[in-house]
Amino acid sequence: LHIPGFSSKLHQIDLWLQDLITQDTDAALYLIFQRASSTTVGYSASHAVVCAGLCHILAKALKLSQSERDALIPAALTMNISMTVLQNQLAEQRTPLNSHQIDAIKQHPVGSRQILERLMVQDTLWLETVQNHHMVLPPTPLAKLQPLARLVHILGTVDRYAALISPRKTRSGRSVTESLQILQQAQEYADEVKQALIDVVGLYPPGTYVQLDNGEIAVVLRHGKTANDPEIASVIDRDGSSLYPPIWHLEGRRPTIKSALARSS
Repeated sequence: LHIPGFSSKLHQIDLWLQDLITQDTDAALYLIFQRASSTTVGYSASHAVVCAGLCHILAKALKLSQSERDALIPAALTMNISMTVLQNQLAEQRTPLNSHQIDAIKQHPVGSRQILERLMVQDTLWLETVQNHHMVLPPTPLAKLQPLARLVHILGTVDRYAALISPRKTRSGRSVTESLQILQQAQEYADEVKQALIDVVGLYPPGTYVQLDNGEIAVVLRHGKTANDPEIASVIDRDGSSLYPPIWHLEGRRPTIKSALARSS
């Protein structure tokens, strides 16, 4: 197996993500979530970039070491490299998984590691994170985990979260708020990764449409000072008519957000 410039291409994607997030994290989140929630086409590549972007932001929030960050991002980009075709197919599939597909999904973490080794990847932490990214770990503070377990927990959480917000032919993508609630179900332990997702992404990330308590529909522009009070602008009035120009709500005078709206709404 030979992909010319494989490692350098991954590194370039990493640099692009770093640059975008450093310049404007809200703009990066907007692009990430719009891409993730808008289409099933090219799902595998889209999912990889979404996960890598979220891992970039979380690595800073969770104060990961440089070596851990340098293993986490390429692991996010390559964890499903052995099932890219199948992953794209499943995003478009309306029927239940067959036995061959189930087996392929179970085997893909090991298969992805094997492909990366054939591509001359030698970073052990990267390889082992890919191989174990579906492993479910018992609740443990991140600081008490070894680097591998820490990265596996972060990547596994991001992987599930990104899958929840993405659409399938059988369902629309879930809102960020609903996806976070699903992740938190039956979870009494105060999970640092999920909390960090709430802190850095917010309950209503940029680009989210929200229902306001005054009957209007608004779009989220940027983070606010708290996760549930972002900057918003109303775009549809209570009677269902478009507002042009949109009405930007100033801090301290914003209507309350009742709920996030899925794109299909």
